[in-house]
Amino acid sequence: MAKRERVMRMSVEQPLWRALTAYRVLTMLYAIGLFATAYDKFARPWVAIAFYALLFVWTLATLPRVANAASCTKRFLTADLTIALAGILLTRVADASSRIEADGPTLPSIWTAGSVLAFAIKGGWRWAAFASTLVAAVNIVERGAPTRDTVHNVILVWVASIAIGYVVEVARASERTLARALEIEAATRERERLARDIHDGVLQVLAMVQRRASALGGEAAELGRMAGEQEVALRTLVSGGLVPVSRVSEDAALGAVVRAVDEPDDEEGPLDLRSLLAQYATARVTLSEPGAPVPLARAAAKELTAAVGAALDNVRKHAGAEARAWILVEDEPDAVIVTVRDDGPGIPEGRLAQAEGEGRLGVALSIRGRLRELGGTAELISVPGQGTEVELKVPKVSRGKAERR
Repeated sequence: MAKRERVMRMSVEQPLWRALTAYRVLTMLYAIGLFATAYDKFARPWVAIAFYALLFVWTLATLPRVANAASCTKRFLTADLTIALAGILLTRVADASSRIEADGPTLPSIWTAGSVLAFAIKGGWRWAAFASTLVAAVNIVERGAPTRDTVHNVILVWVASIAIGYVVEVARASERTLARALEIEAATRERERLARDIHDGVLQVLAMVQRRASALGGEAAELGRMAGEQEVALRTLVSGGLVPVSRVSEDAALGAVVRAVDEPDDEEGPLDLRSLLAQYATARVTLSEPGAPVPLARAAAKELTAAVGAALDNVRKHAGAEARAWILVEDEPDAVIVTVRDDGPGIPEGRLAQAEGEGRLGVALSIRGRLRELGGTAELISVPGQGTEVELKVPKVSRGKAERR
């Protein structure tokens, strides 16, 4: 069954755009309501009416423009801020001088902050500083002098917009970092899966060819040498590998994009682990299992079986063809435990770490890697002269399904 590609887009700033959309509508209605309550105090109310008609139409017509960063273009931001600044300057034309000198509200009132916040969310703190500075300058011109309330409002908008712009920049950087980390994790998991398959097949064949050909001598020895070189090269490639660069959207403000490959869900139900492990029962391998079926998710059952096979391969390789092995299957309420034990000479202390450093990743990938992918564990106990025991534990609910729940 083919795998499917899962595409995730992460954007922590999208809620900010939704909040800005609501803010612009509410503050537009607030500004109009504020004018309606003081209509008779305006010197030229028709100027205010004309401005509020424009503000009403502009705010509603441009709601799609503040839905996301891609729609909020520089041209729109310029026009939006121009309307806000024009409304502040028109206040001196429409309103009475006494109200202006008494620190009365400007025509756009707090709607102006929406224009500045759009700059902040779109371009970060530098754009916010530019827009808020223009608003501050025009407010001072409209008042004629920097009054206490004017300075207070200007500083409030300036600090808030720059802070929001800085937070947006940090959020975008965090999104890119998280996307990179998630894609590296997905690539590493896929590389480990391929490495396990290669180790179970190609690498073991190359190692066998090298041993057999070296023993035969002559031209076969040269073939063995070449097989050994290819084995080393392939191990190096598998243990290193390349991680693709994380994909991000063309407009960084849209959020980071991560593509990961998902294994298909089990559509044919669980498998009885006993039927899969039966293939390993031979004259020298004893299989002990429960009398009842041991159901396990299809993917988990196959991976656990492959891990058992890798453990038996290690027995034959390191303990010899005459060594005996025992497989014990235990069906616990929340997990399945499979123990593989042999009567070989055991593993010298430090040998596994040395082998992993040399690129021989049989235990690291074929056994522990498989169990880690399933959310399980692999414990290896070996005493020189007393054999080796590998305990494989797999939860009955796989990690992937638990996360989706």
